[in-house]
Amino acid sequence: MGSITTTCAILLATAGSRMGTGMFCDEVDLIEINHCYDEKGHLVFEQLIFYDWSPSKSRYDVRDWRLIKDDVQMPRKDHRSGVYVAIWRDGRVLRKVLAKTVRETWTQYDPEVVEQAFLPKGDRQPLPKPPTLVPVGPKGASTLRR
Repeated sequence: MGSITTTCAILLATAGSRMGTGMFCDEVDLIEINHCYDEKGHLVFEQLIFYDWSPSKSRYDVRDWRLIKDDVQMPRKDHRSGVYVAIWRDGRVLRKVLAKTVRETWTQYDPEVVEQAFLPKGDRQPLPKPPTLVPVGPKGASTLRR
């Protein structure tokens, strides 16, 4: 994933100074865009599921997931680097996730829940939590803490 790391570093270098509180940049092997429907065919929710490839299991393992709240969260291909980029506001920071591959699924079940049988939530390598602002010092000054 060397090219993705380079792309992330470039994006952080160019955007970090404008973001104020910063941008979190993560890499995964696969992003799944999942549209989950009920038995009557009504859309229940849409989510992004983030996976990493497990060579020992020869399968993708879920790392994390996020509900899609806005179309701006949808991964888009960066044709210069060849990777897919998903960006959204995650608390007080921007979260950027890069992946080489994206797949889109339409299901009547939640794939993330099914994947818990293969890798329980407690054993996953989730996306890092963004820092939060913690008040310190006089007049409500604050600083970022993890």
